Amino acid sequence: MGHEQRATDAKPPAQDGAGVSEEVEVQGHIVDSLLLPKILDRILQMGGAFEIRECRIGARRIDPSYARIVVRSDTAAGLEEIVGDLVEHGATPVHPEDAKVVAADIAGAFPENFYSSTNQRTQVRVAARWIDVADQEMDCGIALDPVARTARCVAMTDVVVGLPMVVGHEGVRVVPTERPRDSNLFGFMSSNVSSEKPKAISLKSVADSIRATRAEGKKVLLVGGPAIVHTGSAEHVAHLIRDGWIQVLFAGNALATHDIEQALFGTSLGVSLAHGEAIEHGHEHHLRAINKIRRLGGIKAAVDSGALRSGIMYEAVKANIDVVLAGSIRDDGPLPEVITDVLAAQKRMREASRGVGFALCIATALHSIATGNLLPAWVKVVCVDINPATVTKLSDRGTFQTVGLVTDVEPFLRSLDAELTG
Repeated sequence: MGHEQRATDAKPPAQDGAGVSEEVEVQGHIVDSLLLPKILDRILQMGGAFEIRECRIGARRIDPSYARIVVRSDTAAGLEEIVGDLVEHGATPVHPEDAKVVAADIAGAFPENFYSSTNQRTQVRVAARWIDVADQEMDCGIALDPVARTARCVAMTDVVVGLPMVVGHEGVRVVPTERPRDSNLFGFMSSNVSSEKPKAISLKSVADSIRATRAEGKKVLLVGGPAIVHTGSAEHVAHLIRDGWIQVLFAGNALATHDIEQALFGTSLGVSLAHGEAIEHGHEHHLRAINKIRRLGGIKAAVDSGALRSGIMYEAVKANIDVVLAGSIRDDGPLPEVITDVLAAQKRMREASRGVGFALCIATALHSIATGNLLPAWVKVVCVDINPATVTKLSDRGTFQTVGLVTDVEPFLRSLDAELTG
């Protein structure tokens, strides 16, 4: 049986002739971020009604605003659904309750009515005090230890029997990420996907964001696809790793394989990177590269033995950065370091993403989306791809902080390399 914990000072929804009602409040930069009209619109969309009891607008851009709103619905269930939705947008009941906790009864599954987390900063109320939720990540549950007064996001597969999990929306509040007010890339772009913005300004802004991330002591994450190698951009990424601008690399078997192929044979998918022509029997090169690495015992062993002497993977080993290679069903080989268990790969990516302050996703749709799902909303994400659909998919799946640059990979990486490494 699940154990429940609730505050004793809870205030039930008020009842009147118009059904049931509850007061919520929202504060911060709720006007210029359009958060207030979004909340009012959501109330109407979900069949409710509202009355604004109090509204204070900040006089300056740096001043926060405040609104207190009465939310009405015909039924208690309808009111609970509306208020629960508003919590996701940053509203908080004026008379909050403590979070309700139920012990997990099945391993690998949340209790019924579990709270589904977002990627935005979240707090839960314990003993009438709000505490921050650690390891913020979307599409997870919140494990709460009422005694230690700690809370953290946990993936469904990590749930064990007896783990106290937050259920419902009571005692949970979301702190929306505010719109950037600086003049960097994230303030410069007015749309998520940019194909017409000045590329020089965009690239300099990316470089400035990377410098700022490193100055703050946070890690820069590169999420890369094999097109980096196919377009002859591997040397630029290698320079960035060698000069200390990248601390984490997420990729698949393909990026590592073709990077090693070009280091050993000068080709990528059998095409000469020097001449742009297919080499006779070049289609075998990627498989021969994998076989050689497997015979040597892995990528690091190949570097240590001197068999692998250049490329992205070589520099990654020499710099000892955190590399996570996640496999797929279509992989040849794969390379020994490739994690073929998707849950194990997801766990490693989750661990490696802690402490990341900036993510650069280049020419890979699936890995970019997977990474975006792991990152909290305050981590800046730039997605570079020749296909605008890749950037759109990343934003549509919840990583709304993504800025997209629709451009060729090689010119972007060549210019970024020159900007950062000189």
